[in-house]
Amino acid sequence: MRWIPIMACSAALLASVVPSQAQTAPAKTPAPQGATHLMLPPVPKKLLPDSFAGWVASEAPKKVTDVAQADPASVAALKEYDFTDAELASYKRGGETLDLHALRFHDASGAYGAYSFYRQSGWPKEEIGTGATSNHNRVLFWLGNTVVDANFSHISPMSGSELRELAAQIPVPDGSRALAPPILSNLPKQSLDGQTTHYALGPAGYVGAGGVLPPDLVSFDRGAEAVTATYSLRSGPATLTIIDYPTPQMAAAQETRIRAFIKAGNQSQSPWPKPLVDSDQASLEVRRSGPLVALVSGDAIPDESHKLLAMVHFETDLTSIPQPMESEIAKTSKLLLGIAGLVIIGASAAVLLGFFLGGGRALYRLARGKPISSVYDEEFTSLNLRD
Repeated sequence: MRWIPIMACSAALLASVVPSQAQTAPAKTPAPQGATHLMLPPVPKKLLPDSFAGWVASEAPKKVTDVAQADPASVAALKEYDFTDAELASYKRGGETLDLHALRFHDASGAYGAYSFYRQSGWPKEEIGTGATSNHNRVLFWLGNTVVDANFSHISPMSGSELRELAAQIPVPDGSRALAPPILSNLPKQSLDGQTTHYALGPAGYVGAGGVLPPDLVSFDRGAEAVTATYSLRSGPATLTIIDYPTPQMAAAQETRIRAFIKAGNQSQSPWPKPLVDSDQASLEVRRSGPLVALVSGDAIPDESHKLLAMVHFETDLTSIPQPMESEIAKTSKLLLGIAGLVIIGASAAVLLGFFLGGGRALYRLARGKPISSVYDEEFTSLNLRD
């Protein structure tokens, strides 16, 4: 019966320990709730500096987001090119002044379209930014997704280098936003006057840049974009219009409409725009290539117009789609192959080690005049008993 008092003592000891542990155990504090992080959009970088090349701003550049404040006369066109914001500033240097309007767009396509909208055909080319032109005291250039319109009180031989210094400080976008409109690559390069190229994303920009066709016939509301350019052919200037549609089926339907419009002539119910009226009717020709619809107008002879139109060819660029990272099956197979490799390496090492140790022992026994194997050794136990 000795176990009864032992159990009673143990129970009493346990009862005294449990409450003390409960008292000393720290109280659990509620887990802190995670902080809420707000992801704000990045603040756009400044377009115009306070000073550059000796020019000092009269006051801090004014930033505007209302397109009507940036250019009241071109509100519709700038909206089509996806205008985002602008900075306006006036600079002084000595007794001279310089007014700068820097317009920023969503991507480089919009910037190039606005640049081609402002640039008039025949303005000389300048080497500033990605593309530039000038007209007396006015210099226009574009870089990345920004168009800069500069008006000097007095132009000088150093004005170009001063604007190049300004262009080096303008931020440019990354990735696909920095790419020029892909439709430009469809323009034939031979005999092209690069200073006459105009890119349009809507009717306002198309008409403002001297579009050949009525804008409703182009169907910008269906996702079309257009580019026009002048070619200096031997028989006379020709204007090439290329319209890019989202699908070849849509382009085929629009080609039929445009062809019927050209064939109907300048009728009262559907009057032609002035560029078509001024063109040689025998040289007007329409052609489709994939999602592209091309039209030649102007004064060139039909043979040269046809050759120019035949050079427009749509080519599909196949782009490899990035594949996801390795699948679980691929990872498992690599793991199994790695294990099998380790087993093979370990077995090979064991065989070589056994051969080395066993062979060394056999040579040692052979050198002592004994058989290479100890199997043939006789076991003998000596007690050394003496009388």
